[in-house]
Amino acid sequence: MDMANQPIEHKAPDANAKASRRGLTRDAVVASICGFVVVLMVGASYAAVPFYNWFCRATGFNGTTQVATAAPSGAPLARKVAVRFDANIAPGLPWKFEPAQTEIEVKLGEVVTIFYSVTNQAARTTSGQAAYNVTPLTVGAYFQKINCFCFTEQTMAPGEKREMPVVFYVDPALAADSENDSLNTITLSYTFYPVRDPAPKPVASGEPDKRKGSL
Repeated sequence: MDMANQPIEHKAPDANAKASRRGLTRDAVVASICGFVVVLMVGASYAAVPFYNWFCRATGFNGTTQVATAAPSGAPLARKVAVRFDANIAPGLPWKFEPAQTEIEVKLGEVVTIFYSVTNQAARTTSGQAAYNVTPLTVGAYFQKINCFCFTEQTMAPGEKREMPVVFYVDPALAADSENDSLNTITLSYTFYPVRDPAPKPVASGEPDKRKGSL
């Protein structure tokens, strides 16, 4: 028999090998996607809190008050609202905290200064940071603070008593918000929380740094 004239038989590739390669490729793609999702979720968890804080400050969401750099340019409006003041201390902070006045009446656009009193009742130095909001929550975008003790941590010596100011105004733009036509009262609320590891204060120029010791 003439073998040269016989047709050459072509063997089909092994189907099992092809399926195995496809499976490995698919598993690698799935693993890569899962790894990317995990990294994305971890990154998002770290970014969520500062983003939420920024969003609240920018929009007044959840009753977060705004920070103003100056008083409004126009004269105050005739419309008035009552502003009530609330003070709270979280567990673990041995302070007495209360407003000098519980309620005042202000005109829209009128710059007002009020005071809160705080006393450290502990025999040691303690630190706290105030969280704040206003109610109704929709008023947060209109409540403008020029100065406030809540902007920074507060450190109190043993037995120290301090009067702390809040300078604010209610934005006249509130008058144009139809949703707040019936608004008569705003409540400004603070809660002081303990700070376990307060930020170290910089050493003043010319003041010896005791942490370095003698050279």
